[in-house]
Amino acid sequence: MKDRGDFYHNPDAPEGPDLPDSFWENAVAVDPQGKTSVHLKLDADVFFFFKRQGKGHITRMQDVLRAYMKAHQNPDGSLLTPKEKPNRKAG
Repeated sequence: MKDRGDFYHNPDAPEGPDLPDSFWENAVAVDPQGKTSVHLKLDADVFFFFKRQGKGHITRMQDVLRAYMKAHQNPDGSLLTPKEKPNRKAG
């Protein structure tokens, strides 16, 4: 990332705050869920809408998809059951 210029470290950045021992007593390790690589075709206007906003356009697209996903969850966090799709005849 550093070679591509995607990573920047400011040596003059202030140190973060010291955390009290009570923080570490209650801390819980969480395994990240990981990422899935997909090939996705988007309409050009949709893609360039996000791209014009600058660096981080993929993350912004994911944030929109996550908001949609959360809007379609039950209060307990489970996904709503999608309606059955009607059968379509080929041809």
